[in-house]
Order: sequence, then C-alpha cells, then structure tokens
Amino acid sequence: MVRHFLALSDFTANELRDSLALASEIKDRLKRGERFEPLKGKVLAMIFQKPSSRTRASFEAGMFQLGGHAMHFAPDTIGFGVREPARDIARILSRYSDGIVARLFGHADIEELARFSEVPVINGLTDFSHPCQIMADLLTILEHRGSLENLHIAFIGDGNNVANTWVDAASLLPMQLTVACPPGYEPDADLTQRALATGVSRIVIGTDPLDAVRDADIVYTDTWTSMGQERDRQQRLKAFQGYQVNTRLLAAAPEKALIMHCLPAHRGEEITEEFLEGPRSIVFDEAENRLHAQKAILVKLLSCA
Repeated sequence: MVRHFLALSDFTANELRDSLALASEIKDRLKRGERFEPLKGKVLAMIFQKPSSRTRASFEAGMFQLGGHAMHFAPDTIGFGVREPARDIARILSRYSDGIVARLFGHADIEELARFSEVPVINGLTDFSHPCQIMADLLTILEHRGSLENLHIAFIGDGNNVANTWVDAASLLPMQLTVACPPGYEPDADLTQRALATGVSRIVIGTDPLDAVRDADIVYTDTWTSMGQERDRQQRLKAFQGYQVNTRLLAAAPEKALIMHCLPAHRGEEITEEFLEGPRSIVFDEAENRLHAQKAILVKLLSCA
C-alpha cells in the first residue's frame, strides 16, 4: 500500500518520534560530512501552485543530498487543475517519479492527487495543513529543549494551516497547546474536536494573547495574511491588533520562552524586529530543520517506493 503524508496524523505517534530521530541522525551525518544516499536513483516530482523559497530549496537540496533528483513544476508549467486535472497529473507523474511533493491551495486537491497517485504524495503546504513545517518545528524544539513531552506551546495569531497542524500534533504528542486568535479566526473546529477527543493533550482555543503565553515554553506566530488572502489584508490588520509578538506580550511570558515563526515574517506586523532577531528566537534553526525533517520523511516514504 502506498503511504502518503498529507497530514501530521498520517504518522502514528511512534512513527513521528522515529522520524524525528531519523532526522536528527541525518542532520548529524551531514554535519560530519558523511555521505548518506539511500534514495540514489530516485526521482521526486515537485508541484507548486504557490510561490516557495524554503519548501522548494529544502526538498530539492534534500533529494540531492540523499542521492536522488528533484523535478520542479512551477504554476505556469503544469497548470494544475486548469490545464490538467489532479487525477491526470497524479497518474502521469506516478510513472515518471518515485514520489510527489505538492504545494497547493486547496486541501481537497492534494487528497485527489494522492487518491490517484501510485507513489507517495507529500503535502508541502495547503491552505488547511502544513505537516512538513511542524515536523521541522518539533525537531527544533527537541534540539533546544531536549524533550517534546508536556511542553506548553502558545500559538498567537491566525488559526491558519500552521495552527491547524499544531492542533493535529496535539492529538499525537502530549502537550499543552494554547491558541489565541481574534473571534472568527480560530483553527478548524472539526479538527480541534477530533484532537480533543483523543485526550492526548490539553488544548485551549481562546482570544487573550497575554493569558495564552503565561507559562509558555514556546511562543509561536505566523503571518496574519497568507497567500491567497491579500484582498482581506486591511481587514486582517485591523482584526489582529493586540496579537503582535512584542515587548508587551513577552512580558507576560516566562524568560525561558523561545520564539518561533515559520517564515516569511512581516516585521512590524505579527512580530517585531527585536524579537525575531533576538537571542530567544530559534526561527532560523527552525528554517534549517525543514531540510533535515523533510529528508527523514523522504527516506521513510520513498526508500521502499
């Protein structure tokens, strides 16, 4: 059976921990200059509807370092859903490659791609979910905190695809997850109810950012206006006043709290320059770990493909 990675919970908790351990091992090998090429001769097709810097660079570099090759399809190249439907693209690229990464707008599109694909499909981002990012985040937290168990993650801002995936993570790994967002901008309600039903973590969705960061180990934020939401920018800037990661907010958090942001950042909007670039920020470690976390996903899914 073909394994896909469309959501973080496509892995079990044990598989997630094993993948993070593999990512750490792969990272250590790279830092030591050791060759590790379990995907020699493998080909990865990369489909992008949305612009990308970290996702494309990390997957392309990762495949090369693992001994394989990556093919990039830009929005105007493949015409996803316009020139050809997802089901046709899936069946064609399945015959040319050993795996597919897709960075799309609609989550239903990546589900259709996976349904018709004969090779593993990896979610490089959709409007609903961003599992590769949270894999990198978990790896980064593990490196800085030494453990993932029972940490308090405070997510401040928009209940977007990244927030949704943190909720998904809380259904697998025990943690306290507090999300603070303006009314109407909460994470997906059905996903939140499913995560709460597992009983794995304490999950609180609220509106008070100061209350959310009290006792937090990690203060996490993301852009207030994601790709495809540009027409709502002014409305969002107004709605998210008071949710900026700044001196006032972090005065309510413990001094030990580390700051995370999945990038790209809009300095002066969701976070100030002082804290994005400050000593408590682990943002660029987080960005680097996209490479190592995704290499572990590729090895897990493509080594047997």
